[in-house]
Order: sequence, then C-alpha cells, then structure tokens
Amino acid sequence: MIEEAVLGALVKLVADVVKDRVGGWISGGDKVKLFDAQLGKATRKYAENYARRYGFLKVACVRLNEPIRLEEVYTSVQLLNRKQRNYFESVDALQELYREQGKRRFSFEDLGKQQGITVANDQQYLMVLGQPGVGKSTFLKKVGLEALRGKQGSFEHECLPVFLDLKLFSSKEITAQGLIEKEFETCGFPNPDNVVQTMLDKGKLLILMDGLDEVPADIEDYAIRQMVDLADRYGDNRFIFSCRVASYRGGFNQFTDVVMAEFEDEQIEQFIKKFFTTARDREAKTAEACWGLLQRPEYAAAKELAQTPLLLTLLCSVYDESQDFPKNRASLYSEALDVLMRKWAAEKRVKRDPIYQELTIELERELLAEIAHDSFVRDELFFEKDWSIETIKSFLRNNLNAPSHLDGERVLKEIEKQQGILVERARGAYSFSHLTFQEYLTAQALIDNHREVETVSEYALDSRWQEVNLLMAGLAGGSTGSDEMLLALEQKALSYIFTPRLKSLFRWSNEITRRSLSVFKLSAKRSSAIFLACDLSRSLSRSLDLDLDLALALALDLSRSLSLSRSLSRSLSRSLSRFLNHSLSLSRSLYRSLSRSLSRFLNHSLSLSRSLYHFLNLDLSLSRSLVIAGTYEKQNVFEVNFQSLIQKVENLKGKSNEESNKSDSSK
Repeated sequence: MIEEAVLGALVKLVADVVKDRVGGWISGGDKVKLFDAQLGKATRKYAENYARRYGFLKVACVRLNEPIRLEEVYTSVQLLNRKQRNYFESVDALQELYREQGKRRFSFEDLGKQQGITVANDQQYLMVLGQPGVGKSTFLKKVGLEALRGKQGSFEHECLPVFLDLKLFSSKEITAQGLIEKEFETCGFPNPDNVVQTMLDKGKLLILMDGLDEVPADIEDYAIRQMVDLADRYGDNRFIFSCRVASYRGGFNQFTDVVMAEFEDEQIEQFIKKFFTTARDREAKTAEACWGLLQRPEYAAAKELAQTPLLLTLLCSVYDESQDFPKNRASLYSEALDVLMRKWAAEKRVKRDPIYQELTIELERELLAEIAHDSFVRDELFFEKDWSIETIKSFLRNNLNAPSHLDGERVLKEIEKQQGILVERARGAYSFSHLTFQEYLTAQALIDNHREVETVSEYALDSRWQEVNLLMAGLAGGSTGSDEMLLALEQKALSYIFTPRLKSLFRWSNEITRRSLSVFKLSAKRSSAIFLACDLSRSLSRSLDLDLDLALALALDLSRSLSLSRSLSRSLSRSLSRFLNHSLSLSRSLYRSLSRSLSRFLNHSLSLSRSLYHFLNLDLSLSRSLVIAGTYEKQNVFEVNFQSLIQKVENLKGKSNEESNKSDSSK
C-alpha cells in the first residue's frame, strides 16, 4: 500500500500540471469539478496499480511460492560507464587479466562504479545495458517506485513514472506516445490523451522503457525511431531505457550508456539477508548460515553464480527448501543453465524464433558443451570469435546436416542475445558468462563421450581440473562410470605414494619430529615438517635455479643441520618465544643465532655458502621457513602471524647490517 501522504502529493502534482488546460477540454463549472474528481481518483488508481504491478517479484523459474515485495529484497545495484569496459583487449590480454586478479570472475571493471540511483538522478537520458538476469527490469521498476514516493523517495526529480514493456511494440501501428496514453486510459484518466500530452509538454514524466531486445526484429528500427523521437520531442522529461548488451546497436546519441555491474560479496550478502527475513529465518539465522556456506571453498563455483541476481535468487530458493545446497553440485548447475536457456524466456513471455531451425535446447547444450570442453582443454577461458563460429558450423553440419554456407556468426550472436551464456568480453573475444558453466559443460561433454576415466587419470593433480573432476563424479552418479573413476584416481594416487621422493619425505618427517616434546599430535608435527620442507625447497628452487628434486634434497639436509640440532632447536625455541612477545633486544639474539648456525653449516661448502648467504639477505621466504622450523616446540605453525614476523626479521636484518657497517668502519 502507498501512504496517504504520498498519494495526496501525486494527486496534487498531476492536478497542478493540467489545471491550466482543463478549461480548453471541457466547459461548465460542474463538469470541471467532476473532471477534477475523476483526475484525482485516476491518479490514485494509477499509483496503486504501479505499486501492485511492479512492486512485487514472482519469478516462476525459481522455487518461490508467493510473490515477494521488491522493496524487501532489492539490493543496490552499481552501474559502470560503458567506455570503461575492456572492449579492445585481445584474447591473450584477457587471459592475463583473469589470472592476475586471482578470482573466479570474468569481469575486470572494478573502477568507476556508481550507485544506480545516483546515476539515475544525474543523467536525464540513460540507457541501461546488461546480461540476461542481471536485474535491468528490477532496477527500472525500483527507480519508478522511488519516483512515486516523491520527496520521501531517493529519486530527486518530481515526475510520474511510466513503465513500458517494449515487447508491446508488436506492430508499426503502435506508437511510443500511444503506449503511454494506454497506461493512463487503463486507470480511468479523463481525456487521457490530453493529460499525457500536457504531462509530456511540461516535463513531468519519468519514462521507463524496458527490454529493447524483446522488440521483434522486423520492427526494431521502427521502435527505436519512436523512442528517439519521443525523447527528442519532449526533452524536458526523464528517460531510462534498458537493453541486453548483445542486442544493443546504438542509435540513442543523447543517452548515456551504462552497464550493470555484477554483484560483489557485499551485495550478495545483503541480498541473502533480505531474502530470509521471516521470524523463523531470523530465529534460525538462516541468512547467516546460507552466506557462511557460500563462503566455504567447496562452494566457490556456486558462489560465482550469485554474482547474477536471477541465479542468486535460484540459490536462495534452493537453500530455502532444505537449509543446504545439494551435495551433488552438478544438479544445481544444470538447473541454473535450464533457467537461462528455457524457463527465463518462458517467464518473460518472450516469443523467439529458434536459434537455428531444428536446434533444440538439448542440442544447443551439446553444442555449448563442445565449445566449453575444447576451449577448457587448451586452457582458454577466452576464445576467438572466428574459432567459435567454425565450431558452431561444424557441430550443426555433423548433427543437423546443416548447409556449408550456414551463418555461424548469427547463431553465435543469437545464443549471446537470448541467454547470455556466451558473452563477448572484447571485440572478437568470447567467454562463458560464468566459469562454473564452462566447467559443468566440460564435465558433461566428457561424460557424454565416455572419457571421464581417461580425464581423471590425466588431470588428477591439476588444480584447474578439480571442479571438472568433481562434476564428472556427480554427473556419473552411482553408475559403473563413477566406480571406474574412483579406481583410476586410486591408481593415480598409488603411483605417487610409492615414489622414492615421497618415501624420502615421509622418512624425513618421522625423523625430524620423533624427539619433539611439544603437545601436538604426531600427525600435526609431521604435516608441519612436510610443509617446511616443501616451502624451503620451493624457495631454494626459485632462488638457485635448481631442479625441484635437488632443491628438496637440499632442503632436507639443511633442515637436518639447522632444525634438528638440539642446541639450535633450544635456541630457536627460546628466542622465538621472546620474539613473539615483541622483545626487540632478544629478537636480535634470534637473528644472530640463526646467522651463526647457518654460517657453521654453510662452511661445508664455500660456493653454496655464498649463494645461500646472498639469498638469505635478499629474499625472506627462506627466513620464513627457518622461523617456521623453530615453532614446533612452542606453538602450532598455523597460529603464527607470518606477515608481522617476516617484517620484524627484515627490520632486524637491516639494523644488523648497519651495525656491521659501523663496526667495519671503526676498524
């Protein structure tokens, strides 16, 4: 319900706008009074209709039983100036950007984001672009609701909102102004055409036109001309239009183009908290539990889907059913794909032609799986447009006997426009909208082609394939294929367990921890020792350009000579304890103790002595490893603040060098 004060303000707004024109439309005092009464009643009905039609969300493609108020779940969106998109980056540059950011997201535009309502207030002409399900329609509806609230809302301009679904542009007999008049006529406005004309003339409408991509292709140019002419003719009003990125061809020169940014963690958490607001949810802390589950490493791929509001709504509704996410994540990702490929279009009531003749949804998923697999095997998360087109043409020829002159580019563009599963990230460079979809479809392709066992054997230790391997297991279910995958994985593990290198490492970890007096479990001590050896070997390998096996052997010898020396162990324990208690003078003793012990060890080899001594003074990773070695007697390695510890050691080394220089100069 809209507050009475808000309704009264809207009635006054409309009455004040048209009052000077009423005399020209009708005659007679009684008729004027009747007109005013009808105008007020119609204005109230218009506002209530808007709030009822656009103030609730009922998304049939996810499992919500009842409509929910938009205000209850609306999460502030951020808009990005389209000029800041990496549109001219190469495929290789995009790959590098992805690896540098170290996150499971393909969006790199972290700068220049602004709150959506701020941009709507600042820009009179706004074109909002975005992928399917990113929340364009919801944003336009929200701005309209804020305009309805007048001074109580966050929209700063005194306007009456008009929300128009552009799929209503079904023929060239329809005009943009005619659609607005229809909205007023439906609510019983007297002389609706005259009222609309007056409101337009005086710049008192906020015109929200949603879904340019949903206009039939054969009249798209006509619809664009109608929209542009309306904005040109009545330039004192405010305009916000929306369109999918892939469908936008420009033509709105006076408009500022912005792109809806994906949800960040803060927005995801905010949405979840707004979704679970019933008394029962608050008591059970459902929102906190859901958000906490998404934070766990095993659900990193699921959390990636939450960057899109539509799929985040799906995740919340799935969690609402069982207070958990499916253990078999493949079923969740399959449903997410189905939402984008089938259910979302049905919910939007958009009638689209098939992407290509007999290309069914099932065949399209096979096509996407082939693209996903072939690119993933080559470690290409971004792939060339030309390669994508050739893959599509080859697939359709092999599966549907398509003609050789098939327009593969059109098929690619339609997949992007209709579902947003493939996205053009830069000119001529495509990727999947989410890495999760590429991984899931890769797993599906391997299962369909009975290559799961071969893949597990080949990529068992490749972290990049971890999610694919898990998804293959989920897709295989309880079939014979899943048993064969487990057997292949076991054989792969055994091949590593019985290697001389690993045996040597295990023997060493037993030796180094056997006489330790700390209270921690033996398994924890061995794990910490192995961590030390691996960390030390990596440092030596990088700094001395050694083979990793040789570096590991050297690390074990170094650890025996340093860490297992009983006197050094005691010295490390005592000094480290004082060091962690922030005693500067005794911290120096730790450094000197380390230096003396290392020097004694390095005297065994002059060349190695010089190399490692130089390394120790330039790179702190070895120092960190040595300090870790001393923590066995006092505390668990994982409780140490290494960042602080390393900085203190570095500072001490600097002071020690200064003292050494002073000593040399005094001599």
